[in-house]
Order: sequence, then structure tokens, then C-alpha cells
Amino acid sequence: MEETFTLSAIALAALALTLPAARRRLQLSRAKHRSLAGHSKWSKRLARLMPGYAYDEARFFAADGAPAEVIAQRRAGFQRLSGVYKQRFAQSIAMTREAREGLSDLQFTGSYRVPFPFSPYLREHLPSGSFVRAAQGVTVEDMDGNVLYDLTGSYGVNVFGVDFYRECIAEGSALAAPLGPVLGLLHPCVADNVARLKAISGLDEVSFHMSGTEAVMQAVRLARYHTKRKHLVRFCGAYHGWWEDVQPGVGNPLPPRETYTLKDLDPKSLEVLRTRKDIACVLINPLQALHPNANAPGDSALLDSSRRAGFDRAAYTAWLKQLREVCSERGIVLIFDEVFVGFRLAPGGAQEYFGVKADMVTYGKTLGGGLPVGVVCGKHALMKRYREERPADICFARGTFNAHPYVMGAMNVFLKRLETATIRAVYDGLETRWTARADRFNAELMSAGVPVQVAALQSIWTVSYTEPSRYNWMLQYYLREQGLQLSWVGTGRFIFSLNYTDADFDAVTQRFVSACQQMKKDGWWWQDEQLTNKSIRRGILRETLGHLFKR
Repeated sequence: MEETFTLSAIALAALALTLPAARRRLQLSRAKHRSLAGHSKWSKRLARLMPGYAYDEARFFAADGAPAEVIAQRRAGFQRLSGVYKQRFAQSIAMTREAREGLSDLQFTGSYRVPFPFSPYLREHLPSGSFVRAAQGVTVEDMDGNVLYDLTGSYGVNVFGVDFYRECIAEGSALAAPLGPVLGLLHPCVADNVARLKAISGLDEVSFHMSGTEAVMQAVRLARYHTKRKHLVRFCGAYHGWWEDVQPGVGNPLPPRETYTLKDLDPKSLEVLRTRKDIACVLINPLQALHPNANAPGDSALLDSSRRAGFDRAAYTAWLKQLREVCSERGIVLIFDEVFVGFRLAPGGAQEYFGVKADMVTYGKTLGGGLPVGVVCGKHALMKRYREERPADICFARGTFNAHPYVMGAMNVFLKRLETATIRAVYDGLETRWTARADRFNAELMSAGVPVQVAALQSIWTVSYTEPSRYNWMLQYYLREQGLQLSWVGTGRFIFSLNYTDADFDAVTQRFVSACQQMKKDGWWWQDEQLTNKSIRRGILRETLGHLFKR
């Protein structure tokens, strides 16, 4: 009897210990997004199972079950487009093909411009060029002398236009020239850069790094060091660089470790932050306001027409304020990762634009005046890398090229120009101007009767498709024919520099609409009652399983 009582007591005690842990685990699970982007382990498992296969010529043109006459339209349109590319972009294509053999980046981007089953046939018959030899205003010139409107934005660097950054680099290089590439010691302009960055960020201290990825790494490391907690929170779909802790899913060979990926704009995520004691920091990428809980869009994932985006400034501002409140209550470091959007939305970045203060902010991209850089700004208590009372307990971070004189010189020119009346005028009416442009753009697309619309976070745009299709990714090739330069992610992201005039914008609009009309004429947006996004996904699933099990 006594033994039975003892065993029962032990069982109850064990149950009491496990219940809180189980509740916390359930709470964490409920705060994750239902998509694969919200479940890192499952996404990696499924990625390892995904079989590679390629469509032959017949399947390439008939993947959606279109009738013979539509397939004939597509073939004719594709052959015409292929002929245009081979003639108009010959030198650019030849240089890209030659360089691709020794340049792994080109191998990757060339293979992932479109969904992978279509990629081999497309690369063979409709290759793209990746080299340009000159840039001016809002255009670039390729190796064949074609001048194209630049919608790439240089991955976000190009906020004020390529000529602006060319001048920043030239003036910064002249400033740094008497010292040259002396590393370790600091050029005098560094002191001025620090003062200006403190004023912009509203924070106490600054550290310089070699990239945005590295800046985020240091911010997270410092947050862990000072809170003595391990875990970081990122939100579903957000990009914070390519290092392990912030990219825990596909693309990272290591399994998730001390990272919680939670739902954006969801009260369940706030509850996790309120109740756990192991969270060091929360990372915010303001770009996610355009496509919450979704990965960065790219045409390689355009399997159907289910991609959606939309920006609600009031809703996202309210969310950030709630996060700020919870992080303050729980001693969690709130980090704004402004590497991509910094200085594009407002002179004071996302903190100014949304009216929310962070504990730490990371910058990069445009801040280097056109040269590579990463910056961390933070509070005194978070930026210190050592403890006076424990001299061996340090948080080490250095880099050979941190505060490189030429980078610091270009940054100094950029920061000074940011305060000029000319640049301040660029920000006047910025929101209104770009909202009106997006509205006008969508109106033109609707008037043309094409199944395309855009969503915008000011000058950062993404394209959505309003009718089911397996061929939306073809649009990037029609756009290039019309003289529009996109990045390798295709229609997933357009980044306009802020020096686009109304005339420039009207020219882009006209060319974009013309490309859509030609693509529709060539039969790629064929419609049928049986063709839905659901039927497309089911068909792809059957196809994938068939290849997986060799049926």
C-alpha cells in the first residue's frame, strides 16, 4: 500500500512537471504559421524528398492541359521571343554562358529563375544575360548596347539613383585617399559618421561591420550576451541574412537550434513572448509588412497564381507597438533589421516611418554610399562587449575590413547628403507619390484586361496574378524584351530608385502593359473552368509523387 502511494505521488509529481512544459510547447506550436515557412524542420524534410525532374518539349508547352490551338500559339510566341533574345542580347548571353562554368552564383540564379521542371528547356532555348557595362539615371546598358529601365534597385542599395552613389564613392575615395587602405586605425571621418548615426537612430553607440548579415549576427550575439538567454524570435518568411540562426529552414544545412519562427501579426506570438523566459531578442524586418508570413517572393516559386501581398501601414504600426510593449515588459531586446529598407521609407528609417523605437537597429546596403557595409546601433547597456567585473567574460566581434577608410568616406558623403535640402525634398510627399503611382499602374493593367496587379510598400513592389496559371513566370522574359531589367527573382520584386521621374515611370508602365498584352496574345494565360489554383497544386503533387516513386 505504501509503495503504491509512493509510486502514485511520483507519477503525479512527474505529471505536474510535464504539464507546464507541455503547455508551453503547445503554445509555441499554435504561434507558428501553418505553412512550411513556419515549420523549419518539416520544410527541410520535404525539401530532401523533393525529386528533381524536367519537362520535355511537349510538356513544357502543355503543363496545364491547354488545347492544341493554344499550345501552337505558345510555341510560336516562344520561338519569336527566343529569336529576339538571340539577336538582341547575343553578347550578354554569350558572356553569361562562359562565366557560368566558373561562377557558382550564376549557376544558382540561372537555375532558379523559374519553377525547376521548366528550367532546363528554358535555359537552353531562352537564355538570359547577367552582365551590364554602364548605368545612368534610372537605366542600365548591357553588353549589346541595349538600354533598359532598372527595376532591380541593386538589392535595395540604389535608393537615390546610381549617379548619386557614383558621386558618393568618388568623393569618399578622394576623402580617404591620403590615408589609403590602412586597416585597424580609424580615418577621422569615422567620428563624424558615429555622431550622425547616433542622431539618426536615436541610440547611444555604433559598431561597423562588413555586411548586413554580419551586423545582424553581432546584434543577436550582443542580445544573448547581455540577457543571458539563448533563443531569438524571427517571424515567418522574414529574411535576416544567410547565417544559421536566422535561416533555419531550406537553404541551411544545419537543423534549427535556438530559433523560434512565429506568426507575424498574431496575438498568439505575443503570448509566447509574454510567457517564456528563454527569449533574448526579437528580429523585425519591416519589409514583411508587404507580405506578412510569406517568404521573399520569387518567380521560381510561381507554381500557380496564389501569391498575394498587400501593405496596411496602420495595422503593421499597431503590431510593432504591441511588440515594443511586450519586449519592454519582458526584458527582450527588440531589433529592427533595416538592412534592406533603411533610409528608403524615411530619413530616419523604419523607426521614424512607423513611430516605434527599437533597442538595436542594423543598417547596410545604401548606408555605405554604394560600398558594402553593415552597421549596428544600440543602447549603451547592449553594445558593451565586456564586463568590468569579469574581465575574461567578453563578447568578441572584429573584422579585418570593419571601418575601412574608403567605405567610411563614402558613408560620410552619404550621411551629409542625407541632410541636404535636395535629398530632404525627395522624401516630401513620398508616400502619396508612390501610392498614386501604384494605383495608376494597376488601373492601366486592369484597363488592358490582363490578369496582373501590383502591391507596393512605397517604391518596393511585388506582382500578383489574378487568374490561375502555371506560366506566370514567363512574364519576366516579355518584360526584358520591352526593355525592363529585373533581378533574378523576376516579377517577385521590383525596386524603384527614388529618382524616377513621372516620365520615367510612365515609360515603365507603358512597357509593362505591352509585355503583358503580348504574353496574353501568345496564349500563356489560357483559362478554363477546370483550371484553378487548387487543381494546379493537386496536379503538381501527383506529378511529384509519381517521380518520387518512379511511376
